[in-house]
Amino acid sequence: MLSLGTAVTALTGLHLDNDALSNTIGNVVIDSRQATQGAVFVALAGEKDDGHQYVKQAFSGGAIAALVEHDIGSDFACLDLRDVGAIEQQLEHIVLPVCLRVSDTLKALQRFAQYWRNQLNVRVVGITGSVGKTTTKELASSVLSKRFKTLKSEGNLNNEIGLPLSLLALQERHEYAVLEMGFYTRGEIRFLCDLASPHVGVITNVYPVHVERAGSLNNIAAGKSELIEALPKAPEGTSILNADEPIVMAMREKASSRVFTYGLNSNADLWASDVHSMGLNGIRFKVHYGDDIMHVRVPLLGRHSVHTALRAASVGLVEGLTWQEILEGLQAQDGQAQLRLYAVPGPHGSMLLDDSYNASPESTIAALNLLDDLDAVKRIAVLGDMLELGPFEYQGHISVGTRARHVVDLLVTVGELGSLIAEGALNAGMTTNEIVQCRDSQHALNYLSNNIGSGDVVLIKGSRGLGLDSLVNDLEILA
Repeated sequence: MLSLGTAVTALTGLHLDNDALSNTIGNVVIDSRQATQGAVFVALAGEKDDGHQYVKQAFSGGAIAALVEHDIGSDFACLDLRDVGAIEQQLEHIVLPVCLRVSDTLKALQRFAQYWRNQLNVRVVGITGSVGKTTTKELASSVLSKRFKTLKSEGNLNNEIGLPLSLLALQERHEYAVLEMGFYTRGEIRFLCDLASPHVGVITNVYPVHVERAGSLNNIAAGKSELIEALPKAPEGTSILNADEPIVMAMREKASSRVFTYGLNSNADLWASDVHSMGLNGIRFKVHYGDDIMHVRVPLLGRHSVHTALRAASVGLVEGLTWQEILEGLQAQDGQAQLRLYAVPGPHGSMLLDDSYNASPESTIAALNLLDDLDAVKRIAVLGDMLELGPFEYQGHISVGTRARHVVDLLVTVGELGSLIAEGALNAGMTTNEIVQCRDSQHALNYLSNNIGSGDVVLIKGSRGLGLDSLVNDLEILA
């Protein structure tokens, strides 16, 4: 079991026999409010807040230890892990809760997670890509859970802090871990792979998301391919690649693992045809694998979600699950596998499609395609700025406006870059009477509260930094 002794061994290399160190760790947290009985609190210094200020609060919540970089005060015992030679002597006087002092709490968290992961006989599936990581993680874990004890990373814990927390949630009973791996700059995914040691790598796609930080689309592709490069050689390792994306398929040249492909292309190992949307009731399609052809229906929204289903099925196939298990897994997901898009009641009998969490040109066009599949008195799209697109900023917004012109009866844009969406819609033939440009979400709220009615369906989507989630909340209150 994960214990304080495990933490000390991971961070010092010492194997010590001490009653205090035998205490089992309940969970590892970076938010003192989440500290429960047996927790270890990691005090990280952020841009606005320093976790060291909340050690006492974490101990009050039940934490038995805190990783710290400096003294907290004389109220609590402290075990200085930087002085390996003196640790045994210090232990003679230790009582819980205790501060474990290290040089760098983030590096200590990562080292602890890597050590713990390497103690366990667990098979790891890593998932990365520009769009669809979270949905794929949820559905793939649902499939694997039909046979194996499976852990998945919660929410979007996919970076140098979140992934170690996911690894430290592993228990000896787990046989699989399905982990999302995020990316901003080259080297990040390689580092995450060093911590997690994945056996299976899934690449969803490569789009110009966060290109301002990454520098170029080529850099994004190179960063994503670090997952493929980190996998074990065949037969132990498997790369699962999107056959519909040439940039992704080019990664097979970097793979020493087995390569398994999926897509809408009959040349793929696993492919789908006859994809139909049933609106809010999901999608149906035919899936082809060798000589097998099956009719599948899954509760995912939008035709683009067929790729999510294919990725999850691919994970099941390469890990030896039967089709019965895979199909049950595709059906058994509880709604968490859906993209962060939710249908909620809106004012005056309307329906809101809340997809306000984030946005890229590809995901926004996919959401517009879903809106196009729905019956509505009036289809309305409230679309905001899509951030961090770098040199793709202009064309990305124009392309969304072009698609909106063919789907919506009313286009409401929000933010400075939203004007480019309006420009794209106008260029494609939409009239000025069908477009409303708003400076912010409050302006949009004032307009929408008086201009949507019974039977209207309103899609709300934009980058997280725009705060369109507050617009959804305000419209819900009016419902």
